[in-house]
Amino acid sequence: MKEKIIQIVEKLKPEIITSMKKFVSINSVNPRSGGPGEKEMAEWLEDLIKDWSFDSVERYDAKDDIVPYGFRPNIVARIKGSEGKRTIWIITHMDKVPAGDLSLWENDPFDPLEKDGKIFGRGAEDNGASLIASLYAAKAILELKIKPKDNIALAFVSDEETGSDYGIKHLLELGLFNKGDLFIVPDAGEPDGSFIEIAEKSIAWLKITTFGKQAHASRPDIAKNAHRFALKFASQLDEHLNKKYNLENKLFDYPKSSFEPTKKENNVDNVNTIPGTDVVYFDCRILPEYNIEEIFEDITNFANKFSKEYNVEIHVEKLQFEQAAPPTNKDSEIVIKLKSAIKELRNLEPKVGGIGGGTCAAIVRRAGFPAVVWATLDETAHQPNEYVVINNLIEDTKVYTYLMANS
Repeated sequence: MKEKIIQIVEKLKPEIITSMKKFVSINSVNPRSGGPGEKEMAEWLEDLIKDWSFDSVERYDAKDDIVPYGFRPNIVARIKGSEGKRTIWIITHMDKVPAGDLSLWENDPFDPLEKDGKIFGRGAEDNGASLIASLYAAKAILELKIKPKDNIALAFVSDEETGSDYGIKHLLELGLFNKGDLFIVPDAGEPDGSFIEIAEKSIAWLKITTFGKQAHASRPDIAKNAHRFALKFASQLDEHLNKKYNLENKLFDYPKSSFEPTKKENNVDNVNTIPGTDVVYFDCRILPEYNIEEIFEDITNFANKFSKEYNVEIHVEKLQFEQAAPPTNKDSEIVIKLKSAIKELRNLEPKVGGIGGGTCAAIVRRAGFPAVVWATLDETAHQPNEYVVINNLIEDTKVYTYLMANS
């Protein structure tokens, strides 16, 4: 069986590379990050697999008026098992993050570049490589006419990059998953493929708006510089949070909670105006030991105290806000199955641990399902010149094929 799997995947290699490049070429940037959304990607995938002998391919669109076409697509492709008592799900996402500063790219982010054994382009690693690998693993199973014991289902979801309301959460609301189902979310990993993620931190994205008084830059006496106070508040909040919430958990690759000031909105367009409003954002990844609602209350109290001290108004708003789910048990069946496949195909003994979050795995864990996260990645996601190593793409396909065949 192992040799047949290796042979069929090697045979499919040219097709896998072609599809990987096609994935990169489609601009499916999340619409809440200024992109067109996943419609074109979903239509390409449906057309690609229409003759692949899946037992069913279904669309589960989530209504969303932010895009002109009014919905966010989700695709589920199924292979029925010989017993079919449960389903092994592999969940990948179709949306991408924006390209960012184009001057930092060696190529057009949506014009795939094959170079030095890699394919470069936006979405190559996040999450195209794993989507293509899982897809062609299913094709390998179908071409080999292997009938797994368990059902196999591939879910290609929308909206992972901005909270998953129109993606995996939508599928959960529809009741697609059943007790006993097992989940793989190939959306994080290490360069040698030796790491299986079983836990994620809580996520708290915060928008912090400071209100002062706008005036000409030559009249600070009649102004209240919102930018200055926003900087001061962000600095003090950063120090407060990191000092107070300082527990360590060695299960995670970065063992502490993180509270990072990230995005800043434009305040005024000209140099000689003192801004009356200033907006900054924090991305917080918080250990499961902490209740993030209690931390948010602490932040709100901190903001109120600062506001009174400096006579400014500070408003703290929740954006993405997800309490961490309990970790998947390191001895659960899906961990054992994945470990076995990696060991057989890679001759590796994988380790388990946690990451900062957040993938679809955190969401299905919160719903009570065991989930693991695994892939072979160089961690170039969200960076300029994002890439996937072609050899990793092919070898991951073999692992998924082996796991499906032995389910």
